[in-house]
Amino acid sequence: MRLYGKTVLITGAASGIGAATAERMAAEGANVAAVDLDGTALAQRVEQITAVGGSAFALPGDCSQEPDVERAVEGTLRRFGRIDVLFNNAAVGFSSASSYVMAPLTETTKPEWDAVIGVNLGSVHLCSRAVIPVMARQGKGSIIHNSSVMALKGYPGADAYTAAKGAMIALTRVMAVQYGPAGVRVNCICPGVIKTPIQAGLDRDPAWVSEMSAKIPLRRLGEAAEVASVVAFLASDEAAYLTGVVLPVDGGFVS
Repeated sequence: MRLYGKTVLITGAASGIGAATAERMAAEGANVAAVDLDGTALAQRVEQITAVGGSAFALPGDCSQEPDVERAVEGTLRRFGRIDVLFNNAAVGFSSASSYVMAPLTETTKPEWDAVIGVNLGSVHLCSRAVIPVMARQGKGSIIHNSSVMALKGYPGADAYTAAKGAMIALTRVMAVQYGPAGVRVNCICPGVIKTPIQAGLDRDPAWVSEMSAKIPLRRLGEAAEVASVVAFLASDEAAYLTGVVLPVDGGFVS
């Protein structure tokens, strides 16, 4: 119960790493404010959490849009009175290829580029900007960005996605310096190949799984719950002296 009584705002909480983190943090005693564009899936996730005694509520919305972010933050404060943790997790990836293009730089138009950057990086800007003043007034808070090993290792084919994830690392460091004096810690995780919907179902292809596993020192893909456990640690007071950290959670992929 490391997070007992803390209020956690999670974006992209309906599936994948966001869903696993919402479940883990609720199990650790946190009040979870869950945000996602998919309102139906989000409601189901929150129902699953509350059915086993967790504290969570759904805030459907698009966290790349300022009015939706403002509603989410205001709704969380009305319900719980504070925000102790922000997990900037929302993203579009290969699973969203029909709406968001994952392609090399020269094959990505400006509107396609702007769309991916708008969600993957723009949401980080909007959510952090809205939450930091709340945490500063409290004198304490933890922000965790969900980047990617693609920001640490050249992996072609999704260049707008990679650019956004790389920017999150730089933003982590400057935010840690800027807001540390106010008691706000800012850290970043870089998940490797994790079995989540963002992989567009590739993790169900035995040949692809075998090929990717061979590149990972631990010889397997990661689980969303394994990433969630790292996020829970960074959110907790056990990580009270950690800020500005960029932590791969990748089975050794970038070693």
